[in-house]
Amino acid sequence: MKVRDVMTAAPIAVDPLAPMEAVARVMRDADVGVVLVADPDQVYGLVTDRDLVVRALASGEDVRRADVSTVCSARLAVVGPDEDMDAARREMEAHGVRRLPVVQDGDVVGMVSLGDLAAATEPDSTLGRISSAPANQ
Repeated sequence: MKVRDVMTAAPIAVDPLAPMEAVARVMRDADVGVVLVADPDQVYGLVTDRDLVVRALASGEDVRRADVSTVCSARLAVVGPDEDMDAARREMEAHGVRRLPVVQDGDVVGMVSLGDLAAATEPDSTLGRISSAPANQ
């Protein structure tokens, strides 16, 4: 099975100058834990819900005013859509991340998470069941 078979296509992107509070609302409204930080010409990184809490809120950042670019992860590990899921898992493990942008010809075409991989390959595992369950609202 290939990464393209389990990835989320067209991940959400936010402007690097967006206030962290606005980004948190985007995540809440879209029910996602990660968004790309990008403008039309460049991807600057990605930011997770954990980044907003640990790097910003817990550090005393003014989340209403501070730009999301100040807490995004800039050095990205990526995977291609035609790579197999084991390659994605190895890349996550090598970089200690749970999510990877999926890049094709220099463009981000999706996002794949550890949960996506587990739901596809280990549906009866705890992570597989949690990842494929409907979100609690």
